[in-house]
Amino acid sequence: MAFRFDILVIGSGLAGQSAALRLANTCKVGLISKRTLEDSASSWAQGGIAAVLDSQDSIESHIRDTITAGAFLNDPAATRFVIENGRRAIDWLVEQGVPFTRDQAGYHLTREGGHSARRVIHVADTTGLAVQETLTRKVRQNSNITALERHIAIDLITGDKLGLADKRCYGAYALDSDSGEVVTVSAPHTLIATGGAGKVYLYTTNPDTSTGDGIAMAWRAGCRVANMEFIQFHPTCLYHPQAKSFLISEAVRGEGGLLLLPDGTRFMPEHDRRAELAPRDVVARAIDFEMKKRGLDCVYLDISHKPAEFLSEHFPNILARCLELGIDITRQAIPVVPAAHYTCGGIVTDLRARTSIPGLYVAGEASCTGLHGANRLASNSLLECLVFSEAAVNDILAQPAIDVPDLPEWDASRVADPDEEIVISHNWDELRRFMWDYVGIVRTTKRLQRAQHRIRLLKREIDEYYSNFRVSHDLLELRNLVVTADLIVRCALQRRESRGLHFSRDYPDMLPKAKNTQLRRQSRRYP
Repeated sequence: MAFRFDILVIGSGLAGQSAALRLANTCKVGLISKRTLEDSASSWAQGGIAAVLDSQDSIESHIRDTITAGAFLNDPAATRFVIENGRRAIDWLVEQGVPFTRDQAGYHLTREGGHSARRVIHVADTTGLAVQETLTRKVRQNSNITALERHIAIDLITGDKLGLADKRCYGAYALDSDSGEVVTVSAPHTLIATGGAGKVYLYTTNPDTSTGDGIAMAWRAGCRVANMEFIQFHPTCLYHPQAKSFLISEAVRGEGGLLLLPDGTRFMPEHDRRAELAPRDVVARAIDFEMKKRGLDCVYLDISHKPAEFLSEHFPNILARCLELGIDITRQAIPVVPAAHYTCGGIVTDLRARTSIPGLYVAGEASCTGLHGANRLASNSLLECLVFSEAAVNDILAQPAIDVPDLPEWDASRVADPDEEIVISHNWDELRRFMWDYVGIVRTTKRLQRAQHRIRLLKREIDEYYSNFRVSHDLLELRNLVVTADLIVRCALQRRESRGLHFSRDYPDMLPKAKNTQLRRQSRRYP
């Protein structure tokens, strides 16, 4: 089966859906979603969206906080571009009907770690879900958007893959996970909005869809990738045997939550003068240090000193989920551990969301825009999705008409049905475990080299499997995860300093000059 659209959007989170809605006024849009439109990392975002909305706040202050949190690796132009467009992005969401939480002064703004002011607009503690539900309703109602749900993109189709002189992206192949059929999707413009790669780690706050698909596809097609060593570990993931990937929002600390040892002693003031309001990289390393030093399974986040009514109003989702597990946060501290949370690096883009391949754009967590530097400031991620998806839309709409050549159908004539699919689950488990052990919060060169050796072995095995057997959803995700893991380790080995989220015991000092870690690869034809 083949589809033809004016624009192909791969990924159905905030970046993908906001771009699709903006484009649908004048274009036919194809929107690929790995599961359903409701399933994305965006819908898991609890805290909110950072933007300068208060007269006591300022653009310069938000920029300064972002660059400080990013360990001065941020691109100044990209940082200013995003933050200056923050209010307009929020206004657009309000126009779409997102029901942001209000107070007597207007919209309630909370404060999170690394911010010097209250500037995080939110919908209680389920901001991402509220935004996603609002946009999904509009996407489903729009006749100019064709949603290909339960489809996973396999690879981009570029001019050099077709034997043409140009390297332009003309669409992608995608697997229909229900039928097993591979479809061909052609479009003169393609936007990658596939999110991050948290599932490369054993413990993560991310949904199962976060397998680095867009980053891996773009790398295979020849795009530049940068700063993949900067994986943000969220300090406070709920520690409970029945709680899979449940995040305790940064806003809990922003509203006065304290991090405690099992005996009730605070420890953050000993690690940073900002204590619980230090940026995430600082807090995650402090928790990791205390757990390893004392042999702890977890530490505790306590906000029980706040009135129960306050907690019920500001954190209803966290309150309810914890109660389901027997934890009453109005009376008890919450057991927490760090977990892989956000991919700060990714596909290199300019201020118009363009990659190094003509016709290919990227927005959201799959991108490396320069906004986050070496560590993302809390609640800047959804803002980046909105601003850069709009930038991509504006550039796409300004382009002249482009003819798309006839694209060949997927050739499965030389492959067979898999004989032992258990190979996929074993490799998946092995990859995530050694990435957690060797490429986690604190790294050494020896650990990174061990991981690299294992990645090379896995990659050869997975590539051989991919070449000989029919593709499946799990195989495609594993193939993308091992590529992403390789990029993370290669970037980490190149960085001979400790900066932001990358902390090396072998290179504990930060170099005087901040430099990006950029990887380049020549595009190649695939069988």
